[in-house]
Amino acid sequence: MKRILIAEDDLEIAELERDYLEMNGFASDMAHDGRKALEMGLSGQYALILLDVMLPEMDGYEVCRRLREKLDIPILMVTAKGESNDKIFGLELGADDYIPKPFDPAELVARIKSHINRYERLTNPSPAGSTKSDEIRIGDTLVIHPKSWKVWKNGTELRLPNREFEILVFLAQNPNKVFSREQLFERIWGIGYISDSATVTVHIGRIREKIEEDPQNPKIIETIWGAGYRLNIPEEI
Repeated sequence: MKRILIAEDDLEIAELERDYLEMNGFASDMAHDGRKALEMGLSGQYALILLDVMLPEMDGYEVCRRLREKLDIPILMVTAKGESNDKIFGLELGADDYIPKPFDPAELVARIKSHINRYERLTNPSPAGSTKSDEIRIGDTLVIHPKSWKVWKNGTELRLPNREFEILVFLAQNPNKVFSREQLFERIWGIGYISDSATVTVHIGRIREKIEEDPQNPKIIETIWGAGYRLNIPEEI
């Protein structure tokens, strides 16, 4: 049984999340402050972490940042803060998704299942799965191994959360083609997924910070103004 960490200081909301998770076959633990959430999250026993922003002791943004330094599992921020800047900040720190309160518990469970399923497909690929190359090289610096979920830059392994990795692999497996934000959103998050395609922009920015020599003047993932994004694999970058 997959276990979810609920980091939420409002006991009523935490119990509601727990009840819906248990009804859908998940086990769960609760942490009611940020320091405890960080300690429990780093234990490595969770398939996904539900993380409130307004936690005592340590806020959810700082918890997310510290968790993401060590873990690749999905982090879903659940918070009353619904402003765009708050959402973007959470995503920039490494959150995979963001759902504002009040929320539909059924939608929350659906998102949890979606994130876990995608994470497992990335980290446990079928031996009879994709026929795409086991290794993608971009210039002399970047190497991607889609099946082992690993990326190296100049011989150093990079840490990419699952959404970032999935976007990078998709673009790298379809090089020199332009994809709009909406196309990337539908490909990575799924058609009908309730969120904002601007999320793609945030994730592209995080990927560039890791793979580009100069993220402010990207050469690998290029913005095609008015059209979308293109990953370039020329002979030299």
